[in-house]
Amino acid sequence: MPGFIPDRRMPKVPPISPPAPPASPDTGALPASYEAGLQELEQLVTELESGQLPLDQLLGSYQRGAVLLAFCRDKLQAVEDQIKVLDAGGLKVWTGE
Repeated sequence: MPGFIPDRRMPKVPPISPPAPPASPDTGALPASYEAGLQELEQLVTELESGQLPLDQLLGSYQRGAVLLAFCRDKLQAVEDQIKVLDAGGLKVWTGE
Protein backbone atom coordinates (compact mmCIF):
# COMPACT_ATOMS: atom_id res chain seq x y z
CA MET A 1 0.00 0.00 0.00
CA PRO A 2 1.43 3.26 -1.02
CA GLY A 3 1.80 5.77 1.80
CA PHE A 4 1.26 3.11 4.44
CA ILE A 5 3.02 3.92 7.71
CA PRO A 6 3.69 0.94 9.89
CA ASP A 7 2.06 0.93 13.30
CA ARG A 8 4.46 2.83 15.49
CA ARG A 9 3.47 2.99 19.07
CA MET A 10 4.62 5.67 21.40
CA PRO A 11 6.91 4.44 24.13
CA LYS A 12 5.15 3.91 27.42
CA VAL A 13 5.66 6.77 29.81
CA PRO A 14 4.94 6.20 33.45
CA PRO A 15 1.95 8.19 34.68
CA ILE A 16 2.68 11.37 36.52
CA SER A 17 2.17 10.78 40.20
CA PRO A 18 0.83 13.54 42.40
CA PRO A 19 3.46 15.39 44.38
CA ALA A 20 4.27 13.93 47.76
CA PRO A 21 2.75 15.83 50.65
CA PRO A 22 5.23 18.17 52.28
CA ALA A 23 6.98 16.75 55.28
CA SER A 24 5.89 18.10 58.62
CA PRO A 25 8.05 21.08 59.40
CA ASP A 26 10.24 20.78 62.45
CA THR A 27 8.47 22.79 65.10
CA GLY A 28 11.58 22.77 67.27
CA ALA A 29 12.15 21.87 70.87
CA LEU A 30 9.81 23.06 73.55
CA PRO A 31 10.95 26.08 75.57
CA ALA A 32 12.62 25.61 78.94
CA SER A 33 9.92 27.60 80.74
CA TYR A 34 6.55 29.26 80.39
CA GLU A 35 8.23 32.66 80.25
CA ALA A 36 10.58 31.60 77.44
CA GLY A 37 7.65 30.15 75.50
CA LEU A 38 5.58 33.28 75.95
CA GLN A 39 8.46 35.51 74.85
CA GLU A 40 9.02 33.43 71.70
CA LEU A 41 5.28 33.39 70.98
CA GLU A 42 5.05 37.18 71.32
CA GLN A 43 7.99 37.58 68.92
CA LEU A 44 6.32 35.26 66.39
CA VAL A 45 3.05 37.17 66.62
CA THR A 46 4.88 40.43 65.95
CA GLU A 47 6.58 38.91 62.89
CA LEU A 48 3.32 37.43 61.60
CA GLU A 49 1.44 40.69 62.06
CA SER A 50 4.14 42.61 60.20
CA GLY A 51 3.16 40.94 56.94
CA GLN A 52 6.80 40.83 55.86
CA LEU A 53 7.41 37.05 56.04
CA PRO A 54 7.65 34.99 52.85
CA LEU A 55 4.80 32.52 52.42
CA ASP A 56 6.80 29.39 53.27
CA GLN A 57 8.23 30.99 56.40
CA LEU A 58 4.79 32.29 57.31
CA LEU A 59 3.38 28.76 57.46
CA GLY A 60 6.29 27.49 59.55
CA SER A 61 5.98 30.40 61.96
CA TYR A 62 2.25 29.83 62.30
CA GLN A 63 2.83 26.15 63.10
CA ARG A 64 5.53 26.99 65.64
CA GLY A 65 3.15 29.51 67.20
CA ALA A 66 0.47 26.84 67.55
CA VAL A 67 2.98 24.57 69.34
CA LEU A 68 4.03 27.40 71.66
CA LEU A 69 0.43 28.36 72.38
CA ALA A 70 -0.43 24.78 73.37
CA PHE A 71 2.72 24.62 75.54
CA CYS A 72 1.85 27.85 77.37
CA ARG A 73 -1.79 26.80 77.89
CA ASP A 74 -0.68 23.44 79.29
CA LYS A 75 1.73 25.14 81.70
CA LEU A 76 -0.96 27.57 82.89
CA GLN A 77 -3.46 24.73 83.33
CA ALA A 78 -0.93 22.74 85.37
CA VAL A 79 -0.35 25.71 87.70
CA GLU A 80 -4.08 26.32 88.04
CA ASP A 81 -4.62 22.65 88.92
CA GLN A 82 -1.88 22.86 91.56
CA ILE A 83 -3.47 25.97 93.07
CA LYS A 84 -6.85 24.21 93.27
CA VAL A 85 -5.23 21.32 95.12
CA LEU A 86 -3.49 23.70 97.52
CA ASP A 87 -6.74 25.56 98.18
CA ALA A 88 -8.63 22.29 98.76
CA GLY A 89 -10.61 22.51 95.53
CA GLY A 90 -11.78 26.11 95.68
CA LEU A 91 -9.99 29.26 94.59
CA LYS A 92 -10.23 32.07 97.11
CA VAL A 93 -11.20 35.55 95.99
CA TRP A 94 -8.38 38.02 96.52
CA THR A 95 -9.57 41.04 98.45
CA GLY A 96 -6.40 43.09 98.05
CA GLU A 97 -5.89 43.59 101.81
